[in-house]
Amino acid sequence: MAGGRAGVAHLRGPRLLNKDVRLSAAGLKAALMREAETLGFDCIGVTDPEGIGSAAKYFREFLDAGAHGEMDWLASQPERRMDPRVLWPGVRSIIMLGVNYGPTDDPLALLAKRTRGAISAYAQGDDYHDVIKKRLKTLARWLATETGEEVKVFIDTAAVMEKPLAQAAGLGWQGKHTNLVSREFGSWLFLGAIFTASDLPRDEADTDHCGSCNACQEICPTAAFPAPYKLDARRCISYLTIENKGPIPHEFRKSIGNRIYGCDDCLAVCPWNKFAREGREAKLAARAELRAPSLAELARLDDAAFRALFSKSPVKRIGRDRFIRNVLIAIGNAEDPSLAAEAERLLDDASPLVRGAAVWALSQLADREKFDALALRASKSEADESVRQEWLQAS
Repeated sequence: MAGGRAGVAHLRGPRLLNKDVRLSAAGLKAALMREAETLGFDCIGVTDPEGIGSAAKYFREFLDAGAHGEMDWLASQPERRMDPRVLWPGVRSIIMLGVNYGPTDDPLALLAKRTRGAISAYAQGDDYHDVIKKRLKTLARWLATETGEEVKVFIDTAAVMEKPLAQAAGLGWQGKHTNLVSREFGSWLFLGAIFTASDLPRDEADTDHCGSCNACQEICPTAAFPAPYKLDARRCISYLTIENKGPIPHEFRKSIGNRIYGCDDCLAVCPWNKFAREGREAKLAARAELRAPSLAELARLDDAAFRALFSKSPVKRIGRDRFIRNVLIAIGNAEDPSLAAEAERLLDDASPLVRGAAVWALSQLADREKFDALALRASKSEADESVRQEWLQAS
């Protein structure tokens, strides 16, 4: 089950192509594969601009349902995502590439260590946008030099539907958790795309191998999947802790547990992960200080210390205040009264977002007499209405 199959190149050397493919095209593609492997990519496939197929329809339904929440960038010019030719009329082939970031530890094991923060596996090392984009640009320059044709590079933040294109290129399939699943790498693949004006031989699209398995749906703590293959981002812990700019909605706070940046549950439980190898690239390896950081230590981060700790990390993009909000939700779920002091100290933080989360955390840990005394003090001094509402709800 874990071996390579016809129609997808996994960077283990040239593949045999159909006899009707011109030798020059075959030779170019074989050389492209070799260059990609040298640069650290684990899999590669080629599709055409029409590879998105029916995924465009489902994307429109996702937007119409408002399931994207505050991610307005998804709803901006959706036609650019649904048709690569709208994004770039000159594209003739789309090269999809993947880098394996399989974690060394089971992400689910950390959830039982309530005084430690769980950071999503992809965010425990250097920002993959920066690491992989450099590789993509290098490969794209090589291709442009070889063909004389124009190329464009995209990774994650661009208006490209990477997952359906990756399935069309044979790298895997979109699982019931809506992420790409690979028979070789499980649910642990970073994706990038190179659009080219060159006409390259296509790979065979992958097919769905989820079968009757619903593990990713069943494990979701916030029931973010209304149906298989459908995600309501507004309920997803990754969205709530990263994209959401305001307070964490009360209905999800207990379910978040100690997840302080993203959530790996639906990925980590995928049975196809048993075939995934540990990520081989050192720059993508987890930093020791981000594997299981202390909630107490994280709660003491000011802006400068936050920026220093998360230098080159994707976590840095959400800013100190949103991150400390997440840490305080985890502290409130830790069931460790010794952490109440950290929440109490942050009642005087400059950020209303942090103060509001501190109120909730303290309400979960402090004895009622002390909490009521602090609430009385806040009623006389707290000027922010959102924080005042937190006190009222917790009292």
